[in-house]
Amino acid sequence: MNNSAYRIEGGNQLYGEITCLGAKNFATKAMITALLGNGPTTLTNVPTIGDVEITADMLRSIGVTVQWDKAQKRMVIDPSTAKDAHVRMPESGANRIPILMVGALLHRFDEVRVPVLGGCAIGARAVDFHLDAIQKFGAKIIEEPEGFVAQKNRRLKGTNFKLNRISVGATETCLFLAAIAEGKSIIQNISLEPEILETITMLRAMGAIIYTQPGREYHIEGVRELTGCVMNCLGDRIETASWACLAAAVDGSITVHGIRPDIMGNFLAAYRHTGGGFELVDTHSIRFFRAEKLKAIHVDAVPWPGFNTDWLQPFALLLTQAQGVSEVHDTVFENRFGYLKPLRNLGASVQLTTQCRHSNTCDFGGKGHEHTAFITGATPLTAIETPLQVPDLRAGLAYVITGALAKGTTILRGIPLIERGYGNIVPRLQALGLKIEKIQWASPEHPSALGN
Repeated sequence: MNNSAYRIEGGNQLYGEITCLGAKNFATKAMITALLGNGPTTLTNVPTIGDVEITADMLRSIGVTVQWDKAQKRMVIDPSTAKDAHVRMPESGANRIPILMVGALLHRFDEVRVPVLGGCAIGARAVDFHLDAIQKFGAKIIEEPEGFVAQKNRRLKGTNFKLNRISVGATETCLFLAAIAEGKSIIQNISLEPEILETITMLRAMGAIIYTQPGREYHIEGVRELTGCVMNCLGDRIETASWACLAAAVDGSITVHGIRPDIMGNFLAAYRHTGGGFELVDTHSIRFFRAEKLKAIHVDAVPWPGFNTDWLQPFALLLTQAQGVSEVHDTVFENRFGYLKPLRNLGASVQLTTQCRHSNTCDFGGKGHEHTAFITGATPLTAIETPLQVPDLRAGLAYVITGALAKGTTILRGIPLIERGYGNIVPRLQALGLKIEKIQWASPEHPSALGN
């Protein structure tokens, strides 16, 4: 059992600079995209995080050559050395990458086996869309207790496919399937997230012919083969939003480097609306601060270009310091707000409800899912003796913000979940002035420092 934890002394303003890492939601997908090439692909600005480690282990499990220079943030992936397509789940943990490997590996092998999917328990996140798409392109799916088996006896054929619901992962699966399929494919109701557009840029650099069309539609002309390429991992917009919320919550000033302002989208609008301020330092740097007294607002999490669902966790913490009653409503995942309940013990005023004001456009309205939260502020937060247990990756970083905001000592348990998506948390936050350290938490009476 992993007993590592973060010990945080909070309640102080924070100032300084921090560099966001390459985006987890692109780096891991770029590694899968590389499987489509007939030669090596080089990725730069690769984040040193748990999910990249897990994905690299899965690639190596089928014989793919992965050379990772962590100091230089550079990774070279050669799929030509792959020996089979029986993907093994590494001992280091689980994520939801295996289902994406099916669409990429089916072009190279007639049978692909992937394990049962893991990831954060934040909602159903069904793989039906992936499986339907794989079959639509001409493969057969067999469900087994340990995972899924995909089989084909000929080259995949292009098709027209409409996603029943906008899904980032299913859009990626369709792109992988269509890129080398025979003939033309039209994919409708697709995701438009910045990471998806970066994946399309990468596929085009490898030789794919992909046209974006109005109305959430992609037209793809299948090619015979793709080459390797060189691709840089864009900065992590989810991490950046967390540092922005931290800056305004503690009334400090944090300059985030390595991020393109254009991919922050509606976050910047909501941040301004609630009283946060920002200035563009240069093309890849933004300074965040509190511009005025924070005020309550209403935010709906919807597919891009709307407010991203992964921004809700840190933003909800910011709203505990906003005057009035804020409403945050998630239309993407039905089970994200459980992490707010323990914060009541620290002084937060939070009420969860199964209802929403937009039930005609939300799939979860009136179905018993607590997917809307009312947050009344401003309320000071005070640390408690009981450790906070991290429930999932994104909520984990929100708990780090909680620890920085709450007066006193906060202990965070379950930090491997945080480190799946965020690297070097302790030294980077120490540079901002936060008193944080990684410890071994066997019991309240016997914690011991682990260092940075």
